[in-house]
Amino acid sequence: MNEVEEQRVCVKFCVKLGKSGAETLQMLRTAYGDSALKKTACYEWHKKIREGRTSTKDDDRMGRPATSRTTTATDLVRQQVMGNRRLTIREISAESGLSYGTCHLILTKDLGMRRISAKMVPKLLTDDQKEKRVSCCIKLKDALTQDPDFISKVVTGDESWVYGYDPETKSQSSHWKSPGSPRPKKARMSRSNVKTLLITFFDIRGVVHSEFLPHGQTVNQHVYKDILIRLRDSIRRKRRDLWLSGDWYLHHDNAPAHTSLMVRQYLAKNKVTVLNHPPYSPDLAPCDFYLFPKVKLTMKGERFDDIPTIQENVTRQLRSFMESDFQHCMDQWKRRWDKCIASSGD
Repeated sequence: MNEVEEQRVCVKFCVKLGKSGAETLQMLRTAYGDSALKKTACYEWHKKIREGRTSTKDDDRMGRPATSRTTTATDLVRQQVMGNRRLTIREISAESGLSYGTCHLILTKDLGMRRISAKMVPKLLTDDQKEKRVSCCIKLKDALTQDPDFISKVVTGDESWVYGYDPETKSQSSHWKSPGSPRPKKARMSRSNVKTLLITFFDIRGVVHSEFLPHGQTVNQHVYKDILIRLRDSIRRKRRDLWLSGDWYLHHDNAPAHTSLMVRQYLAKNKVTVLNHPPYSPDLAPCDFYLFPKVKLTMKGERFDDIPTIQENVTRQLRSFMESDFQHCMDQWKRRWDKCIASSGD
């Protein structure tokens, strides 16, 4: 109910109380101030209601009724959009014969739709890859159901480049500005060529093993096997309970160096159970969705001139993490299993 119709209801109430037109107008002005009905309109409605009118709505006007937003028109627009979701309102209007405004109202009001840009993702997954994502998440959930301590036995790890200069995020470079001040500007920047490769493994209690790859070296099967040897030594020293029981799981992604025959033979020889990880799924890798972004976030926008300085700052960031941070990471990982299953692998 709009304000005008609301005032007409008040007029009707005053008529029932036996108020005169002048008294009604005065009461409306007291209640609504400058937005009150004009004198002529107030007197006119006072007379109509006094003579027996009950409705406070406007009378139907002469002319052609608005029938463009019918069920048929709505179904037609829906079929067009479902057939091609990239159609513009003008294209829908031209194909359907409806006006631009009618098409806009049908899309936004009747169908509840809005136009948005496509979300950028690393890769569009095939149906088979989605099934593998769901299958891996179901197996992890089953393992957690069978063993409530399962998540505390997982050691997960990966490698990532850390740059001497990484541009700030959009939120980091935001400013408060007054209405009269100019909008802040910044030049487009790119990552520096000075970089170092960080390799980290952690569990629910904290970092188990971390190291930096020597400059000029890449991760291949030989290098990764040596890293795993040092990882097992770190577990023996830092996670004595897991080492003695042998009841722990290694989780890493499907990089070629991680899944090479040499590495698989080494892990099988030492009876290390490896958890399956679906392809193209950084959103299900704790290092990729939690640890590395947090380590790099505080370093974005800062410049480090050499590799030792980068490594020093990364090490400081890793040491700043509390045990509760790693517990939160693992809780997020478990929630992501549920989301992946619920979205059928998307």
